Amino acid sequence: MTSHVLSRTAPAAPVASHKRPARTLLQAASLVFGLLCWHLATQHRLHLGVVTFENVPTPAETLAAGWSPLQSPKLARHLASSLSRVGWGYASAALLATVLGLLIGRSQWVRVALLPPLEVLRPIPAVAWIPLAILMFPSSELSMIFITFTGAFFPILLGAIHGAESVDPRLVASARSLGAGRAAVLREVVLPGAAQGIVTGLAIGMGTSWFCLVTAEMISGQFGIGYYTWESYTVQRYPDIIVGMLLIGMLGMGSSALVRLAGQRATPWLAVAGSGR
Repeated sequence: MTSHVLSRTAPAAPVASHKRPARTLLQAASLVFGLLCWHLATQHRLHLGVVTFENVPTPAETLAAGWSPLQSPKLARHLASSLSRVGWGYASAALLATVLGLLIGRSQWVRVALLPPLEVLRPIPAVAWIPLAILMFPSSELSMIFITFTGAFFPILLGAIHGAESVDPRLVASARSLGAGRAAVLREVVLPGAAQGIVTGLAIGMGTSWFCLVTAEMISGQFGIGYYTWESYTVQRYPDIIVGMLLIGMLGMGSSALVRLAGQRATPWLAVAGSGR
């Protein structure tokens, strides 16, 4: 209801096109500066207290090492394995955590019943779940998907809870006074009001799912970017370690950006509301 009204009545947000070149230039400059610092530190084998760059590969060595996997089908197998595990784990976590978060945020009885055990489980790191996951599931593939699920579940859950709690009670009361039932209130008031928290949780959950997956792959995987990175260390292919790290970073950043973009497309009223501040 509120989202539909906003989308019909509010003017489109002005596009600050003059700021885009400056923003792009600043982003490019920050990347170049980071590469320059990396090059200088590794080229001169700097020792900064307890940190040393004596054995860290240079950017040129990393670039040369990254070219070889691109020509090998083995890298595609690693990427496909990691993407499949993240896809299944993240999708399951997004569905369950969003539903539970809305229920906890809107129902006092559900909150009392479910939030305490969830709060006990939330601080447990993903690596601590790995031994239990291996015992619980019949294959290492399912255990790694479960680890990815746990990494994404709690950020999405908290985002949905905070989003549901932030819905103005006056909007809910107004909708009910106009004759809206439970389903209509959820669809027209609660979901649009909680959308910002849900989208934020989904974006954070995507990043943490990659972090947890890589941890699981390093311990119990046979294929995947995490396994590739750990294998490179064990066979002393040090430039390949950074190749794996950069792949993980780019995959995590890209997938989180896609989630944010999808969230923006699905919630245009948030951009309109933000432009009016």
